[in-house]
Amino acid sequence: MATAPVTHSHTPPHDTRGRFNGILLVALFALAVTQLAALPAFASLGISPLIVGILAGALYGNLLRQGIPAGWASGINFSARNLLRIAVALFGLRVSLQEIAQVGWSGLTVSLAIVVSTLLLGLWVGIKLFKLDRDTALLTAAGSAICGAAAVLAFESALRSQPHKSAMAVGSVVLFGTLSMLLYPVLVNSGWLGLDTLGVGLFFGGTLHEVAQVVGAASNVSPEATHIATIVKMTRVMLLVPVLLVVGLWISRSRQAGQAQGNGRINVPWFAFGFLALVLVNSLQVLPTSVVSAVNQFDTFALTMAMTALGMESKFSQIRQAGPRALATGAILNLWLVFGGLGITLAVQRLFG
Repeated sequence: MATAPVTHSHTPPHDTRGRFNGILLVALFALAVTQLAALPAFASLGISPLIVGILAGALYGNLLRQGIPAGWASGINFSARNLLRIAVALFGLRVSLQEIAQVGWSGLTVSLAIVVSTLLLGLWVGIKLFKLDRDTALLTAAGSAICGAAAVLAFESALRSQPHKSAMAVGSVVLFGTLSMLLYPVLVNSGWLGLDTLGVGLFFGGTLHEVAQVVGAASNVSPEATHIATIVKMTRVMLLVPVLLVVGLWISRSRQAGQAQGNGRINVPWFAFGFLALVLVNSLQVLPTSVVSAVNQFDTFALTMAMTALGMESKFSQIRQAGPRALATGAILNLWLVFGGLGITLAVQRLFG
C-alpha cells in the first residue's frame, strides 16, 4: 500500500518579503496622508491624519486594491492589528494624573457622566432602535463617548470586529465631530450658552469627539478655555481602559447567558494595560520632554498607518448595508452630546460651585 509523501510546512521567504512590502505600502500612504492633513484646508477644520488616513485607505482599497499583490495583504493586516495595539498603548504618554487633577472633581464628574450616558444611549439606539449588530453599535458609541477615532481603534482591536464596521463608526465621528467643532465657538461667542471659562472648558472637553476638535474649537474662545478643555478631554481618554474592562465583563456574561451577538466575548489584551502603565510613566515624569514628544509623533504616525490599513480592508458594499443606520445612531448621540452634555455641565458646575 503506497503512502503519501510527508511534507513539511514552512514560511517561504517571499511571504516575509510580501509582508514587509505591505507594511511599506501602508507607511508610504501614511506619510502622504500626514502631509495632506497638514494643509490649511484640513488643519483649519481640526481633521487629524487618522481621519484622512482611513478615507484615503478606503478609496485606494476599493478602487485600486486589485493592483496590490496578494502576498502584501499580511503586511496591511499587520498594520491594522499588531501595529494598532502598540499605538494605542503609546497613547498613554499623552495623559498624566497631574493634568487630570487640575480640573478636579468637576472635570472627572463631567467626563464620567458623559462617557457612561453616551455609551448606554448608543447601545440602546443602535441595537434596539436601528437594529445594528452589537459591534457596530458599540464602536459608534465608543467613538462618540470617549475619544473619537482612537477609541474606535481600541475597541476594534479588542472586539476583533470587521474593518468596515470601524469605518462606519469613524465616519460618524468625523461628520458630527466636525460639525460640532464649527458650531460650538459660534454658540459660546454669541452668549447663547451662558457658560463661563470653566464651563466652556468642561463642555468642549466633555462632549467633542476628537482631541484635535477640542483644541480647534476651544482655541476660538480663549487660551484658558483651551487648557481646561484639553485636560477634560484627556480625562475622558483615561476612561478608555476601565470602559473596555467593564464592557468586556458585560459581553462575557451575555455570552454565558446565550444573549451575545457577533463574535463572542471582547478581549482586553496587553495594550490596554500598556496604556495605563504609560500614563503612570508620564505622570512620574521620568522621561525627558524630548523623548515624550518624539514618541507621541511616532504614535500619531503609527495610528495613521493603522487607520489607513483599516480603510484598505474596508469594502464600500459592506459599509452601505448599515451606513444610514450607523449615521442615524451617530446623529442621535451627537444631539445628546450637545444638549445632554450642556445640561450635565451646568449641573456639575452648580454642584461643585
